[in-house]
Amino acid sequence: MIRRTFPAAILVATGLALTACGGGGTPASQQTSTVTVTAPPSPSATTAPPAAATTPAAQQTSHTTAAAPACLTRYLNGTIGLSQGTAGAVMVNIVFKNLNNVPCTLYGFPGVALAAGTPVTDVGQPSSENPTTARELVTLAPGGYAFATLQVENAGNFDASSCNPVPTTWLEVIPPNQVVPLNIPYTSTGCQGSTKLLTVTAVRPGTGG
Repeated sequence: MIRRTFPAAILVATGLALTACGGGGTPASQQTSTVTVTAPPSPSATTAPPAAATTPAAQQTSHTTAAAPACLTRYLNGTIGLSQGTAGAVMVNIVFKNLNNVPCTLYGFPGVALAAGTPVTDVGQPSSENPTTARELVTLAPGGYAFATLQVENAGNFDASSCNPVPTTWLEVIPPNQVVPLNIPYTSTGCQGSTKLLTVTAVRPGTGG
């Protein structure tokens, strides 16, 4: 019996071929491919839309309407309105007219004095406030009116030695909260002494007539 000896290289090659094709191997067509798929986030995981911004109350615009400014003397005209006599006194309406083209306000009591001469000079004591009338804010539209009622006591009601009567030709009227007077022609008799003849009400809307 003749034995054939095969070179070792041939045996190794044959073994490799059998391993590649044998039952223990998996054909390439049956090999599994792994594919990674990224799923979109679920609705619960999505970010909620931002809430509507809330404006702090401190930043909200206020629509408060401011009051008109005070009436300046230079934009007022003063005249004598309704006048009527009473026992021992005369009641005279002092009428203010707004000459400006914007509204203005009067609040409180005017200051009034009898006056005479040129330049105009006060005679006697200035007016007292009538305590029966309360202050109120009066708004004068352009061309609008307000008034205060002045009571002028008769100088003849007082002793001449204490009154020292003097003829007067003006009412010197300082509008409420102003310092410059209006000089309004008005004929009367004043007292140069300490006797007080004048009492005035707070301003009211209209002409009082």
